[in-house]
Amino acid sequence: MAQLSDIRGHWAEEFITALSDRQIISGFPDGTFQPDRALTRAQFAALLRSAFDRPRVRNAITFRDVPSRHWAASAIREAYETAFISGYPNNYFRPDWNITRVQLWVALINGLDLGDRDLSASELQGLYQDASDIPDYGINQVAAATAQNMVVNYPRLDRLEPNRPATRGEVAAILYQALVKTNRYPSIDSPYVLDVEEPAPQVVNVSHTRELRGAWIASVWNLNWPSKQGMTGTAQKLELTTILDRLASLKFNAVFLQVRPEGDAFYKSNLEPWSRWLTGTQGRPPSPYYDPLEFAIAECRKRNMELHAWFNPFRARSSTNAPKGVAPHIEATMPDAVHTYGTQRWMDPGLRTVRDRTYEVIMDVVKRYDIDGVHLDDYFYPYPVADTDFPDRGTYYAWGGGRTIEDWRRHNVNRMVEQLAKGIRNLKPHVAFGISPFGIYQSGVPTGIKGLSQYDALFADPKYWVQQGWVDYIAPQLYWRIDQTGQSYRTLLDWWSSLSRKNGQGKIPVIAGNNLVKLGSSGWSVAEFEKQIGLSRDRNRNENSVGNIFYNTDPIMENRAGFGARLGRNIYNTLALPPVLNPTSVDPLDPPKVTSESGGQVQWDGQFGVRHWTVYKQVGNSWDLVKILPPDARSIGLSAGRYAICAVDRFARESQGIVVTP
Repeated sequence: MAQLSDIRGHWAEEFITALSDRQIISGFPDGTFQPDRALTRAQFAALLRSAFDRPRVRNAITFRDVPSRHWAASAIREAYETAFISGYPNNYFRPDWNITRVQLWVALINGLDLGDRDLSASELQGLYQDASDIPDYGINQVAAATAQNMVVNYPRLDRLEPNRPATRGEVAAILYQALVKTNRYPSIDSPYVLDVEEPAPQVVNVSHTRELRGAWIASVWNLNWPSKQGMTGTAQKLELTTILDRLASLKFNAVFLQVRPEGDAFYKSNLEPWSRWLTGTQGRPPSPYYDPLEFAIAECRKRNMELHAWFNPFRARSSTNAPKGVAPHIEATMPDAVHTYGTQRWMDPGLRTVRDRTYEVIMDVVKRYDIDGVHLDDYFYPYPVADTDFPDRGTYYAWGGGRTIEDWRRHNVNRMVEQLAKGIRNLKPHVAFGISPFGIYQSGVPTGIKGLSQYDALFADPKYWVQQGWVDYIAPQLYWRIDQTGQSYRTLLDWWSSLSRKNGQGKIPVIAGNNLVKLGSSGWSVAEFEKQIGLSRDRNRNENSVGNIFYNTDPIMENRAGFGARLGRNIYNTLALPPVLNPTSVDPLDPPKVTSESGGQVQWDGQFGVRHWTVYKQVGNSWDLVKILPPDARSIGLSAGRYAICAVDRFARESQGIVVTP
């Protein structure tokens, strides 16, 4: 037979070719088969006559809508006489109606006399998500067809779609399976044939309320980790794991680790020197040697926490009293690009070489490390020093381009943010890019808010970044109390949560930054922070506030004012994955492939791109998240019950849950 021109690569190609070679089916005069086109009842009757030679078991009737001159009249009469197809009330056959998938199985099971119902209704429910859509007249036949491997479902085995018109490709596949059942043809290995000897696993859609529960781990000034300079690499590792253990025990799910506090590196880099906050001497690696960022990522994976690499983009030295930077620090390689401002040294954002350096440093980390996010803090241009302008007038006169110096400075920051956004998304789109700006955009915005205007003082325009869609989330530092009228946490959270991206992309995820360092000082009680978290959660239900990041970890480690215990007992008392911060059109992962479930133990195969595995338990009509597992997990012991296991990808999206009953 001539090759049909439009079936190459089609999922039903082998079935169509097999039937075409045996002259049971044929294509159209133009050489096509049109496998995705629906088939009429008359066309199906003609196929039945070509495929089967069955005895007549009942007398023919005259269908009112099938005249003797109809092209398929004889085939329709024979299909009726052999009990493959019956008509509709009042002796109508409806020859031009499309035949549905359930009608295929009813016809084949009846006409081939392939038995009674072989599976229970509950078993069908376990195999097909849409089993409830099977019409009553077809339940027995669908059960029999399922039991005898005559069900072909593309693209998903668990979707029967019984009432949808069958395509020509589907008819070919199902018809071929019927011929296999009657021992006329050899079986064809296809992933879309439901094999009841190895039934399709049951899957369910499960989910839970997402919440980002984050903590900033600050390295500058040895604020959190390492707690002092000059510790051995072994002691540093122990100190970090102690912090991570504490956060994990309180059900935190994200860590924001400062890896570039002042143009240096908490990781092996050819672009910038080892940080002095690690060893006491800039450029000196930890001893015994290890890579702190690599180690932190691995330890976070074990504890099911995301690791966001936190960079300061332009600070060169946090104190002029500290030793000058050593090569390849920017102070040593590009001294004219660094200015003294107050008691610190700052890179000049107006120089393209500076912006490109920051970009290259960050992209180097994105490329080489399996981080979950890139995170910038609030330091763009430095916070203002009284009566002192940032000393970049020379750069402005050379590169201002007709803008005011204020607009030019904002433009410099904007260009860096845009460059980073594009670079990260092109290289690793699953890596979230976010910024934690000062909590007040401009004094008077919104009405009643008073304080430093980052738009005018830091030359940062986070509203513009959001509108342009450059950031995946915004994490404003809302370091004030709820009742602090001029800087109210509630008012500011509402304003940040109102920001929308252009072109109908929706609102930006907002993660409030909370200043836990203030805990215990006047007006800053555990109850205040509990209320702030509550406000974030209230807006999560209706808006786009998706969690909190705490600055910093010391009060948590100290259990200051009992906050840590309160957090674990009353606030973060259930598990949660972080939210999806950067949606994608890429398909989510497949459900896990379970290889064994017995004796309370479940095992499954690994899968590329898994960040976590989640385990849900059915409680009544709902599913509760009971466990989050690291990516290298391949088994779990479970008590009696009904569970669903999901694969979580690098975007934090869950697959459907594979149902297990160990």
